Amino acid sequence: MHENAREHTSTFSSAQPVIEVRGLVNRFGNHVIHDGLDLDLQKGEILGVVGGSGTGKTVLLRTIIGLNKPAAGHIRVFGQDLEQLSARERSQVEQRFGVLFQGGALFTSLNLQENIALPLIEHAHLPRPDAEALARVKLALAGLPPEAAIKYPSELSGGMVKRASLARALALDPEILFLDEPTAGLDPIGADAFDRLLVTLRDALGFTVFLVTHDLDTLYASCDRVAVLSQKKVLVADTLDRVASTDDTWVQEYFNGPRGRAASHSPHGLLQHNHRE
Repeated sequence: MHENAREHTSTFSSAQPVIEVRGLVNRFGNHVIHDGLDLDLQKGEILGVVGGSGTGKTVLLRTIIGLNKPAAGHIRVFGQDLEQLSARERSQVEQRFGVLFQGGALFTSLNLQENIALPLIEHAHLPRPDAEALARVKLALAGLPPEAAIKYPSELSGGMVKRASLARALALDPEILFLDEPTAGLDPIGADAFDRLLVTLRDALGFTVFLVTHDLDTLYASCDRVAVLSQKKVLVADTLDRVASTDDTWVQEYFNGPRGRAASHSPHGLLQHNHRE
């Protein structure tokens, strides 16, 4: 877990949430995914969202960013109820988001420089030369070498695709970054490097992170708080050591089962070191 997480966490509870979800209901036909779900995302934190298969982690992310319309409940972002905003006002809020989808979602016909420049041209209305110059800065910020700018997605390793996707998510200097399984498919070294990069950028740029993951090591390395989805709601949202001690069968199997990590830290499951180290 990030060393400064405890001091970050102590300031979160006193601040107004940047995202406030209340009474959220998501259903597809007769299948109810979420029923009365509540969750807050505090400014500056990295919140990890975990849960078993079918608990709707990605559905929750997609609902918050506006790609899925909820059946009931409300979502406030920066204090504004998204459902009450005009299309123009909502678009302005959504431009304060950066999103990294699980597959990367880069345009295969564009090189990396062009991929990152595209939102700068479309939304920030920058001239192409300026947009491409700024794109190269974003790629460097994500840890990619200068020569990567002219490469196409098909020429990249999995880790480079993730970094390029992160650079594009950061293109418009978002205040909230949404990440869907960002370390999926990466080897442990690449995943660890990505986790560390995320914390470094959060500390340097001050954005907030909503992170869907199944990777325990990512939770330990980067998250200030963890929210567990279960029984169509948020079962618990707290610091990792408190979540790991929650009296719930799935939580205990996740943290303390055969592939768990809590037992490798301290007798009480407190986070003393990063498992990948």
